[in-house]
Amino acid sequence: MESKNTLSSAFKISTVTILTAITTIFTIAVRIPIAPTRGYINLGDVAIYFSAITFGPFSALVSGGLGTALADILSGYSQWAPISFAVHGLEGLVIGLIVQHFYGENSSTANLIVAWTLAFIAGTVVMAGGYLLAENFIVGLGAALTELPGNIIQNIAGIAGGIPLALAIKKAYPPVVNFKW
Repeated sequence: MESKNTLSSAFKISTVTILTAITTIFTIAVRIPIAPTRGYINLGDVAIYFSAITFGPFSALVSGGLGTALADILSGYSQWAPISFAVHGLEGLVIGLIVQHFYGENSSTANLIVAWTLAFIAGTVVMAGGYLLAENFIVGLGAALTELPGNIIQNIAGIAGGIPLALAIKKAYPPVVNFKW
């Protein structure tokens, strides 16, 4: 019999599917096109930070990658889907691993601040750096650099929206802490 502390495969799949849908919706809901790169800035990182903080690194890896790639495909930006899948998936994984490492059930507020700060820095480096590298090859360095400030702002919005959302969900439904994967 399965213990109470382990999640069934069906439950994990269901949770990640819902998180993927949330990420897709957040990514599509607000899009600011960036002409030089033919890409766009969005709110998908809010969902990625929320998923990583609330549900853990592997949930954020899958939902961040699939959700943003699906949004690209549905929005007519399919050329970016493979890059979004890799970059945002890795971003979610890194954020989740950092938060998981530095912040546990009995951690102090200082640990929480350290975790979120390091997660933001690493998440921004992974996301903004990943797109900068990919765009450099696709549209050139000059065009890629025009999107860099927007990607940094997108991460600021991600952590600014993701943390309060994660805290609100954890407060409203404390058992959610058992859903990490």
